[in-house]
Amino acid sequence: MPLVRRPSLPSESPAAPAGSITEGTSEQRWAAARAAAAQPDGVALLAKALSQERDPLVLEAIFTGLAAAATAESAAAVVPFIRSEEARLRAGALDALRAMPEASRPHIGSLLADPDADVRLLSCELVRGLPEAEANRLLIDLLDGETDKNVVAAAVEVLAEIGRPEALPVLVLCSQRFVGEPFLAFSIKVATDRIGDP
Repeated sequence: MPLVRRPSLPSESPAAPAGSITEGTSEQRWAAARAAAAQPDGVALLAKALSQERDPLVLEAIFTGLAAAATAESAAAVVPFIRSEEARLRAGALDALRAMPEASRPHIGSLLADPDADVRLLSCELVRGLPEAEANRLLIDLLDGETDKNVVAAAVEVLAEIGRPEALPVLVLCSQRFVGEPFLAFSIKVATDRIGDP
C-alpha cells in the first residue's frame, strides 16, 4: 500500500527563507518567524519583522523567538513596544521581557522613569524578576516621587510580595500623599503589614 504524504502543519513547516518573514501569507510568516530563532542573524530578522507585523499569531512567534534569544539585542528590540498604543503589542512586549529577565534588566530603570504613566505601570511587573534588593531600590525610587495613583498601586502590589523593611518609610509617605484614596490606603496597609517592622 503506497504511503500518502499528509499536508504539513504549521509547526512542521520547513525552515522558511529569511525574506518571507515579512512577506507571503500569515502562515508563511509564522513559519519564517519560528525558523528565524535558530538562525545566526535571527534576532535582526525578528526585530525587523516586529516593526511591521500585525497578525496576532505571527507576532506571538516573533516575541517568543526574541525572548528565547534572551540577548541584549533582543531585549532592545522589544523594549520600544512597551510604549505602543496597541494593547496586543504592549502585552507581547511585556511577556517577552519578563521571559528574559537578565537581558531586560538594564532597561528597567529607564522604563520606570518613563514620562508615560502606562509604561511605568507595566514596568512594575518587570521588577518581580530582579533580585529583591535591586527590586526594592527601584520601587522605592519610583514611589518617592510618583504622582499617578495607578502606578503607585502597581508598585505597592509588587512590594507586598517582595518588599523589604527599607521600603516602609516610602510607603508611609505614599499613604500621606494619597490620603484621599481608600483603595491605595488599603493596599499600602497590606504591603506594610506583610513587610513587617524589623
